Amino acid sequence: MDLLMPMHLRVDACGTITSVGPTLQRICAETPLPGRDFFDVFTLRRPQGVRDVAGLLRADGRLSLGFRTGARTSFKGLAVPLGTGAGALVNLGFGISVVEAVRQYALSNSDFAATDLAVELLYLVEANTAALEESRRLNLRLQGAKSAAEAQAITDTLTGLGNRRAMDEVLTRLEEAGRGFGLIHLDLDFFKDVNDRLGHAAGDAVLQHVGRVLVEETRGEDIVTRAGGDEFILIFPRVTDDTVLRQLALRIIARIEKPIPHGDQQCLISASAGIAVSRGIGSVAQVLLDADRALYASKARGRAQATVASATP
Repeated sequence: MDLLMPMHLRVDACGTITSVGPTLQRICAETPLPGRDFFDVFTLRRPQGVRDVAGLLRADGRLSLGFRTGARTSFKGLAVPLGTGAGALVNLGFGISVVEAVRQYALSNSDFAATDLAVELLYLVEANTAALEESRRLNLRLQGAKSAAEAQAITDTLTGLGNRRAMDEVLTRLEEAGRGFGLIHLDLDFFKDVNDRLGHAAGDAVLQHVGRVLVEETRGEDIVTRAGGDEFILIFPRVTDDTVLRQLALRIIARIEKPIPHGDQQCLISASAGIAVSRGIGSVAQVLLDADRALYASKARGRAQATVASATP
């Protein structure tokens, strides 16, 4: 009986539970069921109003019930007579709530009859859960790979700064939002001399050093990009005071002019800056053009200068 119906119970003619299947008793581990009144343990949802074993058997034996107290587990049941006046055999099952019950009571295949369709359902649920988990992990890996690829696409591999694509995306967002911003176009002076005299490894070290200086001198919300070669574009959202920008540019130039060690050599460079401001009107292209013209004005004035563009929208 325990193998065929591990969730059965026997009830005598007075309604007293006389024996219980192993799975049903496991569910009620804290309260042994034998000796208790069936109607004190369970509340019948169908048939309603029944309070004796005879009533169970009169209603074609089909039951819908749950525990009267404690867990709100729902059962489907079937009651059949054991013999005249001998009580009833009641076999219970979880019905469509089997998956929830398995999780709630930590049941396994051995808690069900081998022929119970619930076993097949559990296999399907287990396989489906494993497939969903693997799909979730795959999606996380794909999302991570996508994010990494997107980050790589807008990152300068040498300095770790944003590249020209990153600069274009930021400027486009600012233009579409109509937000004011300041922009510094920075170009290194005498960088070619370092490459020619000390080699490209020294030039790369200089670019990386300049990148660190630019990050250290700017805020977290500012955007620092390497536009190409030895040119850098710095974007400052909501900063439209050209005096503040010029002071910052001069501070950056002063740091860049300090000798940069490379092995046993010293790399000596400087920088020139062009500054332009947008107050949320006009085009980004015009701001870039103004900053570029201001940069060349700094070069013409002897380099290591910071020039503010005039008549910038």
